[in-house]
Amino acid sequence: MMATTKLIEYADAAADVRAVYDDIRATRKTEFINNFWKALAVNPQQLRRTWDAAKVVMAAGALDVLTKEFVYIAVSVANKCEYCIHSHTAAARAKGMTEAQYAELIAVIGMAHSTNGLVTALQVPVDEAFKV
Repeated sequence: MMATTKLIEYADAAADVRAVYDDIRATRKTEFINNFWKALAVNPQQLRRTWDAAKVVMAAGALDVLTKEFVYIAVSVANKCEYCIHSHTAAARAKGMTEAQYAELIAVIGMAHSTNGLVTALQVPVDEAFKV
């Protein structure tokens, strides 16, 4: 796959982009800046806004960080985002996801796709008991 925009490397980045890259590196405790951030760097304001939001949303909270990665993988599969599937599967593994957990996650995603398709095709009305 080829990017539709230039990927901004650290050496070529303006000061505001370098500041975000430095924050990514510090927060993630790595020197690696992935291509998603490099692509967003063509618009430094969008890069900053997206990174700031991601830091808040993906941090530990009522849901632990591994659970958040599981959700991100499932949504990425539903949206057919190959990049996100790969990057968040790698992130989940780095956060301790086991092969057994991954296999079960994929089974749940597959089941949801199957039953969602059946419900959609059949236009099953929502049970009153399920409504909040």
